[in-house]
Amino acid sequence: MTMATGARDRVWLPYVDEPLLTPAMVDGYDTTPAPELDRLSQYLDALVAARRAPVHVAVAFNAAYFGYDLKGQGYGTSPLDPDAFPVVTFGGRTPALPVGAMAHIATGSQPLFAEIVYKEGRHPRISALGDVPGWVSGAPAGAEGPGRPCPHDAPVRRELLVPDPHAFGAALSLSPAQLNRLRDHSRWIDKQGHVLVDAVHPSREVAERDDIAAYAAFLLTTARAQLLSPFVPVSLVELAGTQQEEVLRGALTRLLDVIRRVLVSSDALRMWGPYAMTRKALAARWADPGPLGGNDMNVLASALRIKAEPAARRRYGLPSATTVYTAVGPRLSDFPGAESRLSGVEYATAVCSANLAIAGVIQGESENGLFQDGTRVSLDDVFEGGGVWRTRNPGADEADGDPLVAAAAGWGATVQLPSPRPTSGEAPGQLEGKACAERFDGAVANQAEEPNIEAPSEPVDAPLVDEAGLGAGQLLRIGDSEIAWRMPLRLAHLMDGYLPLRPLIADELAGLGQKQTVVRLELAHPGGELEDSEAVQDTVAELCDGNSRLLEVEWPLDFFPGLELHLQWPRGGRVIRATTTLLETPVAVGERTIEHQYDVGILTREDAPGSTRTSDSAAGLNPSQLVMRTVRRCGLLTPDGHALLDRSALPTATYGEAPVIEQVAALEEAVEALVAVGRLYMATGSRCVDGRPHYPGRPDEPEISLIGYTPDPVPVPRSPSGQSDFEQTGQTVPVVLHSVPGHLRRLLPDHSPSAAQRAAFREHCRRLGKADGWDLPDGYTFVTQHTRGR
Repeated sequence: MTMATGARDRVWLPYVDEPLLTPAMVDGYDTTPAPELDRLSQYLDALVAARRAPVHVAVAFNAAYFGYDLKGQGYGTSPLDPDAFPVVTFGGRTPALPVGAMAHIATGSQPLFAEIVYKEGRHPRISALGDVPGWVSGAPAGAEGPGRPCPHDAPVRRELLVPDPHAFGAALSLSPAQLNRLRDHSRWIDKQGHVLVDAVHPSREVAERDDIAAYAAFLLTTARAQLLSPFVPVSLVELAGTQQEEVLRGALTRLLDVIRRVLVSSDALRMWGPYAMTRKALAARWADPGPLGGNDMNVLASALRIKAEPAARRRYGLPSATTVYTAVGPRLSDFPGAESRLSGVEYATAVCSANLAIAGVIQGESENGLFQDGTRVSLDDVFEGGGVWRTRNPGADEADGDPLVAAAAGWGATVQLPSPRPTSGEAPGQLEGKACAERFDGAVANQAEEPNIEAPSEPVDAPLVDEAGLGAGQLLRIGDSEIAWRMPLRLAHLMDGYLPLRPLIADELAGLGQKQTVVRLELAHPGGELEDSEAVQDTVAELCDGNSRLLEVEWPLDFFPGLELHLQWPRGGRVIRATTTLLETPVAVGERTIEHQYDVGILTREDAPGSTRTSDSAAGLNPSQLVMRTVRRCGLLTPDGHALLDRSALPTATYGEAPVIEQVAALEEAVEALVAVGRLYMATGSRCVDGRPHYPGRPDEPEISLIGYTPDPVPVPRSPSGQSDFEQTGQTVPVVLHSVPGHLRRLLPDHSPSAAQRAAFREHCRRLGKADGWDLPDGYTFVTQHTRGR
C-alpha cells in the first residue's frame, strides 16, 4: 500500500510513496512546511546511515530526486538510462565531472556504471607523504607555478574520482571478482578502485565554482535529459510548473539548498563541508584502536603541530618562522595497516573523518588555531589532496581568523588573490548546524537572544524571533496556468506596505527583462469592507535575489498580523489575487475579534502589546504590558500558539542585562496579578546543560518555573451583517492543503495501468517537453496532480 500522507513508521520508498521532493521546496527551505522537511530529514538520515561513503549534498539530491531504494536496490528500481551516462577513462583527459555525476567508467569488457561520491585534487607536486609546495595550496585550476595562474581559457586539473560501483543495485553492478580483476590490472581503475583523470574545465570561472553550483550546472547541461526525464519520481518541470530555463535553474538551486540545510540541521549527522556522516559511525571509528582509528587521528593532529618547529634560529636567539603544508589524503597511507581502509569508497570516509578529527582538536585545544606552544594550524585548501592544512611556527604574528575556513594562504603568498577559493557553499569548518527551532514534545523551542544593552534605564524590546516554518506560507498548487499559495501577513508587511513574492514567481517575472515591473494586486475580503483603492492596487514588483516583493501595498486597516491570505498568480501575467477566508465562528483573542482564518503563532508573536501598524516598541508600556510582550515575544512557542518563558529570565529579557531592583519587583508583581486573572499561567519545564529550556520538562534535567501565555480563542456571535449566532463552542481549524504533483507509482505484480492513466502520462510527458508523449514504463502507473489535506 502507499504512504499517502507520509507515514512516520518507515522511511520513504521511491515509486511507492508520494514524491519526497515537493512544490513547496522549489521556493526554498524557509517556506517549506515542517512536515515535509521532517519527512525528507528522516529519509536523508537513513540514507547517510545506509551508504558506505559520506553523503555529499549532490548525492543526497540524487537519492531524493532519482529514487534511491534503501532496501538494497539503490537506483536499480529507477528507470535511469545508464547508456546516456558520460564516459570516463582512467588516466585520460575528460570533461570535468562533479560529485554526484552518474558515469560509465570505460573498461576493456563489461561496462562499469557508478555514481561519483567523492573527488579531490591530486596535483603531481603533492608527495606520497602529503607534503605540499606552498604555492599549490589554494592555487586556481591549471596553475603552472608560484604566481603563474593557468594561461589557458580551459584549465586542466588532475583529479581523483571515487566511484560507488554498487549504487545501481545488483543488476548493474560488477561482481566482486570482476572488480578485483580490474583493480589488479590498474588499467581502468587503480588498485584502490579509484579513477585518476585530467579534468578539463570549460573556463577558469567554471573551474572555481563550488561543488553544489557545479552539480546544478552539470544537471542542466550534460545530464539534462536525465534531470528532465518523466520517469523520475517527480520531474523538476512538474515541481516548478514550467519549462522556462531561468525558472528551472532557480528551482534546482533552491532544491539543492533545501537538501543541504536539512543535512546540516540533523541531530544525527555531522558535516565536513558538503559531506554528511552519522555521529554514530564517527564515534565508532574514533573508538576503534585499529588503523585510522582514534589513536592514529591523535597522532595525525599532533604531527601537524610539530611539523613546523623551526630547524634553525636567527641571530639574537629569535626563532625563524617555518610554514608547512600537509595534504590529508596522501598522508593517511603512511599509517601502518591503513591500506584496507583507503580502498573504494572507504577512502572518502577516512579523509572526511580525519579532517573532522583535526578540526575537533583545533576547536578544543587552541585559540582560533593558535596553540600554547605558539604553533598555528589552519585549513588552507579544501580540495587538493583531500584538504591541505597549514602549520606555522611561530604563529602568533598572524592575525586571528577562522581556522576552519580555507584561506588559500599558500597561493596567496605568491600572488595577490581577489578572494579565497569558494568552499562548497559553506565553510568546511562548519562541522554541524542546528535548525532555527528545536523540536520537542508539544512545543518548538525558540529562545530569543536577550538584548545586549548595558544597564538600560528604560524598557527595551525583546527581539522578534522568526521561527523556522512559522508563518512561512505554503504552496497549494503549481499548474500550467497558475500558482496558488497561502501566506499569513507579518507585522513588517503591514508596517512597510509590501508583499513578499515567492522565488518561483519572481524568477518568471524577472524573465520579462526588468528589475522593476508594475503588478496589479487584487484583494478580496469576504465579510469585511475594502476601499476601492485597496481592492485593486497598482504595485511595483522589486525583483532581487532572495528578497523579491511587491512594494507600495495599501493594506486595509482591519488586516492584522497573522491574517491568512490565499493568493493566486496566473502564469505569465501581471496580476496577483489575494483573498481572506471567513471562519465559521468568529473568535475573540484578547481584545481582538477575528472573523477570518489566521496563523495563531504569528498572532501570538506579532500582535503583542506595543506592536501596531505604525510602531513596534516597548516604550511607554506599563509593567503588565511589558510582561505580556516579553512572554509572547521571547517564550517557547508551541504549535497551538502558547508561549512559555523561563520565569528567571523575565527581567533580563525585558530590560537587558542589568535591571534594577525596582524593575524586577514591578515585573514580579505584574506576573502575580496576570496569573490571578487568568491572562498568564504557571507551568514547569526543565533546562539542559547549555541553558536551553524545554517543555514538557525532561526527567534528566533540572526543573525550572515557566510563565505561560495562551491565545485562548473565545467564540463570539457574528456581527449584525452576518447570518446569525452560532451554537458551536470551538474555533474551526482550517484544513492545511498541500499540492501533490503528478508522479509515477510502481504497480503490484500482475497489475496494469488503465487506459486513462496511460493517456494521462502521455499528456504529462507533453507538458514536460516530450512533444510526442511517452508510454508508461512496464510495471508503473501514473498518479495525476492533486491536492491533499493534511
